[in-house]
Amino acid sequence: MAETFDIAIVGAGITGCAIARQLARFDQSICVVEAANDIALGASKANGGLVHAGYDPAPSTVKAQVNARGCELYGTWAQELGFLFRRTGSMVLGFNDKDRTHLEQLRCNGHINGVPELSIVGPDRIHELEPRASADATCALWCPSTGFVDPFEVAIAALENAVANGVTFMRSASVEAIEVAGSGDDARFTLATPVGNVRCRYLINAAGNGAADISHMAGAEEFQMVWRQGNIVVLDKEPRTLMPLYPVPTPVSKGVIVTGTVHGNTVITATAAVREPGDTQTYASDVNALLTGARKLVPDLDTRRVVRAFAGGRPVIQGTNDFFIGQSAVVPGLFQAAGIQSPGVASAPAIAERMEQVLRNAGAELHERADWNPIRHAPDDFDRAPLVRKEELIESDPAWGQIVCRCETVPEAEIVAAIRCQPGAVSVEGVKRRCRAGMGRCQSGFCQSRVVAILARELGCDPSEVLLEDAGSWLVEGPLKGVR
Repeated sequence: MAETFDIAIVGAGITGCAIARQLARFDQSICVVEAANDIALGASKANGGLVHAGYDPAPSTVKAQVNARGCELYGTWAQELGFLFRRTGSMVLGFNDKDRTHLEQLRCNGHINGVPELSIVGPDRIHELEPRASADATCALWCPSTGFVDPFEVAIAALENAVANGVTFMRSASVEAIEVAGSGDDARFTLATPVGNVRCRYLINAAGNGAADISHMAGAEEFQMVWRQGNIVVLDKEPRTLMPLYPVPTPVSKGVIVTGTVHGNTVITATAAVREPGDTQTYASDVNALLTGARKLVPDLDTRRVVRAFAGGRPVIQGTNDFFIGQSAVVPGLFQAAGIQSPGVASAPAIAERMEQVLRNAGAELHERADWNPIRHAPDDFDRAPLVRKEELIESDPAWGQIVCRCETVPEAEIVAAIRCQPGAVSVEGVKRRCRAGMGRCQSGFCQSRVVAILARELGCDPSEVLLEDAGSWLVEGPLKGVR
């Protein structure tokens, strides 16, 4: 038995979730089909979260067309969807005359791409804007519109809003085959997955590093994905959040960047090395390169405060360094959102906007629903809540006063809310991404067993069935001592 939808979106990364949210306002039935068991488990998870402003892409590229617009939209998206976003501005630091020439080129690119208020500044202004920036920097490109988010929080918020507006989310639904019936404008797609088949009139390929496989299965464009791996290091929280600081970029990478996060950590991001597909190992040489590059930008950075190092792969299309967004030239009704590497996070709202227009151009009838609600209210964050609100929450439910994660001050009730929301957490890492239980300096050392117990209770399963992340990642074998 197959479920039938007007539109199926393959991939629940930040791109797929943003597209789902954009299209949920229209009178189309929509399904998001995700191979993993949760949202944003690919490139969107292993990401520094920078909302790049748009001065880096060459003006002739698709990246250039969506980056600055996406950055602009983040203010509205954050207000409507309730995720944390800080527009701090950023600087690209230069250390010599050659660097200054490159900064002028970036400023020119940015002006063409629509990035506002770019300027080249000298040492005095550099240290006024970011006192911890290297004293050796002689010039910098100052960009007020840069910001940062948690990319998985954006994806989760977007899909929660989409689901609230009627979108269906299918998890653990890897696409095993695609059948195309009919031809031209009458084509229909059937996606075979382990949890049931999905039929649709329009198919959107937002499968990240799996985009080439989806395109191939549908008989559309043949391209190959390159796994351009990036290692990232997270440092413990600082009393004051750093502004994003960039080096002069290379042809394939923005280089080692030091940035703050919405939760007060410092992130050093990211290396760029071509490795075997699926390689998420961290490498000592890469981590050392990150720490060395970071100290060039921020000499007083205490790199002993590392709490986590991780890695992921950018979904790069072989032979191009650009996004592929548009209707397939081979299979009408199939729409590609492929090769969404950096600046994919920054561009996501604009990619979604562009996909809507591409669908309209292809003849899709998109009429806004009368009951469309663009608002998703952020869940209560106990750690950030004012004292009065904390007291109200504890009064309403004593579980708000039962702190499970001490590093991030996450109570039991907040974890329960993360599991019960739609679509909710079904794993330890799913809880972590939604409410930060286990995200602090001990990295789940003290709270993981309690999170497992809460998940088992809420999901109605044995603790031995609770997953760390995806299928097969069990944490418990044998009997557990009772949790008091």
